[in-house]
Amino acid sequence: MKKFSVILQYLSRYKGKIVVYMIFNILSIVFGLISLGMLSPFLSILFGEGGSGGSASLNTNAIGGLKSLLTDVMQHHDKSTVLIVICLLIVISTFLKNLFYYWSSYISSPIRSATITFLRNDLYEKILLLPIGYFTERRKGDLISRMTNDIYEIESSVVSTLEGLIKDPLTILGYLAYMIWLSPWLSLFLLILLPLTGFLIGRISRTLKRQSKDASVRLGESLSVLDETLGGIRIIKGFGAELLLKNKFLQINDTLYHIRNKMNARRDLASPLTEVLGVVILTIILYYGGMLVFHNHGKGFSGGDLISYIAVFAMLINPAKNLSTSMFNVQRGAAAMERVEELLKAPVTIHDDPQAKKLESFKEKIEFRGVGFSYEDAVILEDINLVVEKGKTIALVGSSGAGKSTLADLIPRFHDVTGGKLLIDGVDIRDYSLKTVREQMSIVTQEPILFNDTIAANIALGKPDATHEEIVRAAEIANAHNFIIGKEEGYQTNIGDRGNKLSGGERQRLTIARAVLKNPPILILDEATSSLDTESERLVQDAINKMMAHRTSIVIAHRLSTIRHADEIIVLQKGRIVERGTHDELMRLQGFYRKLVEMQEVK
Repeated sequence: MKKFSVILQYLSRYKGKIVVYMIFNILSIVFGLISLGMLSPFLSILFGEGGSGGSASLNTNAIGGLKSLLTDVMQHHDKSTVLIVICLLIVISTFLKNLFYYWSSYISSPIRSATITFLRNDLYEKILLLPIGYFTERRKGDLISRMTNDIYEIESSVVSTLEGLIKDPLTILGYLAYMIWLSPWLSLFLLILLPLTGFLIGRISRTLKRQSKDASVRLGESLSVLDETLGGIRIIKGFGAELLLKNKFLQINDTLYHIRNKMNARRDLASPLTEVLGVVILTIILYYGGMLVFHNHGKGFSGGDLISYIAVFAMLINPAKNLSTSMFNVQRGAAAMERVEELLKAPVTIHDDPQAKKLESFKEKIEFRGVGFSYEDAVILEDINLVVEKGKTIALVGSSGAGKSTLADLIPRFHDVTGGKLLIDGVDIRDYSLKTVREQMSIVTQEPILFNDTIAANIALGKPDATHEEIVRAAEIANAHNFIIGKEEGYQTNIGDRGNKLSGGERQRLTIARAVLKNPPILILDEATSSLDTESERLVQDAINKMMAHRTSIVIAHRLSTIRHADEIIVLQKGRIVERGTHDELMRLQGFYRKLVEMQEVK
């Protein structure tokens, strides 16, 4: 059960309830055995030679304290009275058996639901904690598959069968103990044949884990294709790539179909195989038990005892079938559990120091002192020395892959430096709490990131307690108020998935309003106008200029015309600073920056 250590950790929160659950199961088994155990004295009375014969049979086979009671009844009353007493005992014990069974289910059901709820919550929280770099290496569809299909697989194939892995073994052990007590000789066959049966079923179920893992991977691939299709439907249609994407999806889906067919074939084999093997064992018991009754080699083993033995064994088959199915399901769910556990145990590389101090306010400067950053074996930044003074605007320029975005991402600690130091007001950024560092910043990205919610909720993302007046003021600064009030529901308009009900310029102005409302001292801007038309660009650029006033800004520049008035322009090439200065100073150098400017002017 080591592979299910995560599930067991959740279950450990309910130790007391699990103990009560087990007690109720044991009581249910005991009363079930009492009802079955009454068959032997019933048959002895029915086919026996009177009270004495019945009493003799009872001395061997009655259960616990009921023996003396029934013996007394049989000695002082007629057969019909004894039959009534036995029938009443069967009804009462069956009622109590089912009552305790219901109570055990009543306790276990919330535990199962809570376990999956906690697992899903922890998985989502872990996704929020993981560093940005983790997601660049993973397919979105695979992560969605782990959150949905794998969690469902664990719920249906592991958590739901954990109950059976407790209840069914207890039932089997209880019934076996009674059968051994009833006839040790006859039970010897069971103790030999049942392990062989279990071994055979285990051999068949072993490949389910590998097949289940393959199925989860294929499902993740299909979800990735679906996500890419929904996100790029315009391009797919525009380039006539429908058939290409269709074939790609159908190929993955067809592979998934065959894998699941094989899985289902093996899983569905569990129950009939167990039943067939159970009947084989039953026929051996019938033959050998009959021989014991005929030759009286069982030390008084009677026909009634054999019927009781067979009845208990018949009751044993269902728990055995359930247990074998549970073992198949657990093997199937083991692969899903591994994938979920891999995500839960993924290293969180951005840690808060337990003694971290609060960054109450940004006062002086951000300083990069010999900063280097490597991801796995690739060197992204090397020997970066840069000071960003409060209130200044610093622009980062360079060709694609030069390290501009990575350098900006170090400031909100999306990544931690792997060499040198990054300081805020003279203190290493890692000595501040992560939350208070990010409270001092707002980010506007090149692609507007919005959520399927109202306009007001998107603007208030960084300040959920903002008043309506504050939201309106931020929208006015971002040149967004006029188009918002033109919507039918104004600020309560739902903008759709990723804001697809709005134009590009409208989406970008909402992200600027969101940054303005947070009102941070530090702004990180990934050129927000590069993909807009001329009119939208003018409105957005005007909003950005108003937002940047009196703030410290780090601007990743793609259109060099937008950063001519920056206090300092940093030119990056292959992770190093190759030039720095104002626009005029860099133009006079006639170096790499001038070439970039001239190339854009030619365009």
